[in-house]
Amino acid sequence: MSDCRIVVLISGSGSNLQALIDATEQGNIDGRIVAVISNRPGVRGLERAEKHGIPAITIDHTDFPDRASFDAALAERIDSYHPDLVVLAGFMRILTEDFVARYAGRMLNIHPSRLPKYQGLHTHQRAIDAGDATHGASVHFVTAELDGGPVILQSELPIRGDHTAETLAADLLPQEHRIYPKVVEWFCAGRLALTPDGVEMDGKLLTQPLQLAEIED
Repeated sequence: MSDCRIVVLISGSGSNLQALIDATEQGNIDGRIVAVISNRPGVRGLERAEKHGIPAITIDHTDFPDRASFDAALAERIDSYHPDLVVLAGFMRILTEDFVARYAGRMLNIHPSRLPKYQGLHTHQRAIDAGDATHGASVHFVTAELDGGPVILQSELPIRGDHTAETLAADLLPQEHRIYPKVVEWFCAGRLALTPDGVEMDGKLLTQPLQLAEIED
């Protein structure tokens, strides 16, 4: 789709947001980020958006009595920008089923593990504690199951003996910054779709997630 309209949801520093901003400004993504929305005030990701002339909005979840009312307000603001794609970039909220259904097939998330391993939090420490040889990140379509939507693209990173949760997270970030813009690029180019049967890429059903090493060869 030409000039794909993207809304990015954040809760923190926005390093993946920055990777997406860079990719759009470099012309790698045929689209533009029309708004950045944070559920937490004063986070660095909002500053990143403002620096690049992108509307930076705060909808503080603590101002709402429950999850459903926050999600309703969030959806109303998102819809005011008429997005083709909603991107979760470190958005630390569990979304209601109604919200997820509203953006079915046009909402993406990045998760710091090789899904389906380690859904939820503390993924880096859990991978180390399990004695895993490798770790990674996954970009997936969002469904009602937390971190359970169909995976599109993954990366893989060896776990060293001296890795801590903090150093493993830091080493993984450059991979996250490659795979997320790539998937957004595919979506905005009309190459990627979520169907009742799963993820289609260039009209063909993916039987397993694509791997960063494969697409960079």
